[in-house]
Amino acid sequence: MNLDRLVALAEQGRRMVHRPQATGDWYRINNVDSDRAEVFIYDAIGDWGVSAGNFVRDLRSITSNTIDLHINSPGGLVFDGVAIYTALKNHNASVTSYVDGIAASAASFVAMAGNEVIVEKPAKMMIHDAQGMTFGGPAEHREMTNLLDELSDTIAEIYADKAGGSTETWRAAMSKTTWYSATKAVEAGLADRVANDNKKAAPEDLRSQQIRARAHARVALRRGV
Repeated sequence: MNLDRLVALAEQGRRMVHRPQATGDWYRINNVDSDRAEVFIYDAIGDWGVSAGNFVRDLRSITSNTIDLHINSPGGLVFDGVAIYTALKNHNASVTSYVDGIAASAASFVAMAGNEVIVEKPAKMMIHDAQGMTFGGPAEHREMTNLLDELSDTIAEIYADKAGGSTETWRAAMSKTTWYSATKAVEAGLADRVANDNKKAAPEDLRSQQIRARAHARVALRRGV
């Protein structure tokens, strides 16, 4: 599915969801013409009347070679999130994702658009199945169930593309609503490293490093290096 079609679906989904009216955008883009642009997603995605279409339009104006994507979001509308992820993946710039506070629900798979994903030490990530509401008879509820399963599979594929593993494995984690600390996110493969982690190595780690260093030194002496 191409980006324009995804944006159209996102707009359709927004019209079906009632939300309170408010002012202000959930994203901000700085330095669009510099060497390094900054994109901040700091609220619910697709909320307050600001759509994925607005985001994609502004994203396309970026001429920078690098985008720093900063995320502190509880998630939002799933089609908006998919369209934003696709737009970031298709952009010519290299994207680095930073989870500054929380990347939950749709925000977690938007973060996967980064060539590198960096999580601040106290930050969290959360994944779960796509969710929605229906009103109607059995046919309408079955249609929504099928759509949510299809969307959840799509999201699971995004996690698998980043972290490895199967769609089924990620669906299992999503069905339980799984939370990750920064360290756990790296261990799971959703992130590449923890930012600002100044924790000193444990004594056991230091001893292991010393043993390895002495072993390497002995090998080097035997080889006459």
